[in-house]
Amino acid sequence: QVQLLQSGGGLVQAGGSLRLSCVISGRSLRVHAMGWFRQAPGKEREFVASISRSGENRDYADSVKGRFTISREDARNAVYLQMNSLRPEDTAVYYCAAELSSDYYAAGSRSPGQYEYSGQGTQVTVSS
Repeated sequence: QVQLLQSGGGLVQAGGSLRLSCVISGRSLRVHAMGWFRQAPGKEREFVASISRSGENRDYADSVKGRFTISREDARNAVYLQMNSLRPEDTAVYYCAAELSSDYYAAGSRSPGQYEYSGQGTQVTVSS
């Protein structure tokens, strides 16, 4: 049984930083492209960032480009989202997701429906 366990998140002031972690169990991380999504109250889930199986290629939403960094550590079956210069509009529940991918070099999809597994979600709140 594949599970994604998230940690990190919390409350931070605008301009601050947080790091989210996501560990996969039940299968090696190596076969998955990985993504992070977020969902604010009353809004649809939106793409934040993704990374390829190789770790070489990343994709970011325009709203987080230059502030957030996605990375992966296959030896630990973990993927991370480093969030800097946080803004109140970044407040949301953040989800990691795993996409079974045959393309070693393609970043994960921007569509949450393309991912087979998702974490439990973690709250990020940025105060102004």
